Amino acid sequence: MTAPSTVVVVGAGIAGVSAAASMRASGYDGRLLLVGDETHLPYRRTAVSKEILRGDKDADGIRIKPEQWYADQQVELVTGTAVVGLEPDAVVTDAGERIRYDKVVLATGGRARKPYVGERICTIRGLSCLPLPVGPEEPVVIVGAGLIGSEGAASLRSLGYDVTLLETADLPLPRLLPGSLAERYVALHKSNGVDLQTGVSVTAVEEHGDEVRVTAADGRSWTAGMVLVAVGMEPNTELAAGAGLRMVGGGIEVDWSGQTSAPGVYAAGDVAARPSSHVDGALRLEHWQGAQNHGTAVGKAVAGETVEFDEVPWCWSDQYGQSLQVTGWTDGEVVVRGDVDSTDFSAFFVRDGVLRGAVALGRPSDVRAARTLVAARAAVDTGMLADAAVPVAETLSS
Repeated sequence: MTAPSTVVVVGAGIAGVSAAASMRASGYDGRLLLVGDETHLPYRRTAVSKEILRGDKDADGIRIKPEQWYADQQVELVTGTAVVGLEPDAVVTDAGERIRYDKVVLATGGRARKPYVGERICTIRGLSCLPLPVGPEEPVVIVGAGLIGSEGAASLRSLGYDVTLLETADLPLPRLLPGSLAERYVALHKSNGVDLQTGVSVTAVEEHGDEVRVTAADGRSWTAGMVLVAVGMEPNTELAAGAGLRMVGGGIEVDWSGQTSAPGVYAAGDVAARPSSHVDGALRLEHWQGAQNHGTAVGKAVAGETVEFDEVPWCWSDQYGQSLQVTGWTDGEVVVRGDVDSTDFSAFFVRDGVLRGAVALGRPSDVRAARTLVAARAAVDTGMLADAAVPVAETLSS
């Protein structure tokens, strides 16, 4: 295998580390640099809203790879360095250094949206959120009841914080769950002491001395010692856009192997808008597992392997000791096995007789089986799908 002499991976999150690891595993033996703008060793970002916020682990406990791994794999890890320019044969750092490359992987991930700024107004996407500016003796308001906001609420409640959770939509987890299932999370939050308020359009978050006031469009307001803003992320596409790479769907357009519109330039993870045989148009995901697996696939492609990445998405969320798992797409007819009001059920989504996705609490094996069927575009029998006595893998229609 003929390999390029130098590969630079821009971004030291899970997509970037996975790309570097798979390049080495696929036989690439040239120079390999992994450049990240954070000073920490690469870490599992998903732990920030859970184990890190709860204090169960510290930065050393959530490393993606041990420090020695980078030396053993001859990966030149460059931390605390931002890449600010992409040229046809080099990347340019914020220190003005030009690092020449033969191929480059853009795994730049994203940053938390932060429409409001202040010392007591925080986000919980990275380790920079710690330490929190207040202790459990002061109330906290969280703006946004998606995955990060909901996990943050659960984590802070476990520490004794008084938490108010505000959501613009009518129900929590609006991008992930249909109404009938999201209602389960309304009850879950409230039963754990969270003041969940939905249908709230926040218009201002302002510091007033040691307090932060959150104001809604309908005139309501809440006062807290700290506000956590969890209103999604912005993909870090500026580097690619500045270099003239083709963009689509809010991300960097790539082909099945992760190749962008520029020769020798690849993109992986949250910033990549990739083709999919399961949906119309480009697909851009913001989930850990997708970034990890896409990074691995792109690394193989950079090393010279033939790759056609067409994965069915899967993600999870841990809240109040319960594990929610989601795979595929949550559209179509909903078929439930088990009791949605309990902590042990699966819900399947069927469109035109074909399984499109699944959501489960306490039934990971159902999600694994459903993911396989979704990938196969399997036609299923909804009656059997609702019957817990029938294994999900055996619900194919005759």
